[in-house]
Amino acid sequence: MNPDPPGTIRAAGAVLWRPGPDGRPLVALIHRPRYDDWSFPKGKVDRDEHVVRAAAREVWEETGVWPVLGRRLRTVRYAVRGRPKRVDYWAATGEEARFVPSEEVDRIEWLPIAEAERCLSHDHDRDVLREFAAGPLRTTPYIVLRHAAAGQKRDWEDDDLLRPLDQEGRAQAQRLDDVLVCYGPARVISSATARCLETVLPYAARTAADVRTDWAVTVGTAKAPGDRLAELLADGVPVVICTHGELVPDLITRACEELGARPPEDPKLPKGGFWVLQVADRALASIEHHTC
Repeated sequence: MNPDPPGTIRAAGAVLWRPGPDGRPLVALIHRPRYDDWSFPKGKVDRDEHVVRAAAREVWEETGVWPVLGRRLRTVRYAVRGRPKRVDYWAATGEEARFVPSEEVDRIEWLPIAEAERCLSHDHDRDVLREFAAGPLRTTPYIVLRHAAAGQKRDWEDDDLLRPLDQEGRAQAQRLDDVLVCYGPARVISSATARCLETVLPYAARTAADVRTDWAVTVGTAKAPGDRLAELLADGVPVVICTHGELVPDLITRACEELGARPPEDPKLPKGGFWVLQVADRALASIEHHTC
């Protein structure tokens, strides 16, 4: 993937939807008085803000709905006053909330897809809407997370199971909490090592999730970690799995094979990185990876 040109404006947003009276989806369009246009809720990524967090925050600020992000949609690129701009989109749902008009967004409309397509002001938004309409509405997230930074094994004299996160890793765990919560609550499965447990602790505390340790995703005891994830895919319940870098490729490759999808060419993750597999009807609806 080619890097963004220098000076690229980063933004993020979502196609926010809810079921209509007939069960078909209604999507939220916002009106911006400054531009007198209709678009999806979106906005700039703040300095040092994660793009996933930015997508959720912008939807909340512009619609009053705190979203749960679903499958990854396309990235849109265009120029704004001579500068390149990139907008990353997700599908999203959320609880009903009271919309409060502002100078930035003065109206919101929930429209059927065909009507929304006619109402949108920009062709690139119509492309995003068509992609949304062509895929599954509801998906289940399966998140595979590599533990955060924990120093070097050679510098730890005690049992490696007890090696904790270092200062950088603790900061990563806090950032991960802010990002993972955007995908909604999930059960939490962790390697039995201290560094993995500490990585998911902030997220588990925020979502009141029990953390279950599993030797199948623990370095030194895991034999076929991918088989464990394949089992979890069968029950349709969201999950966050925190494990080790050397186990991630097997987990991701096995999951993709189970879902009838081609695995990524490079499934590895840096410390504090994670994959998100959005699944619907035993098929892979989208796959994305991030770092914190």
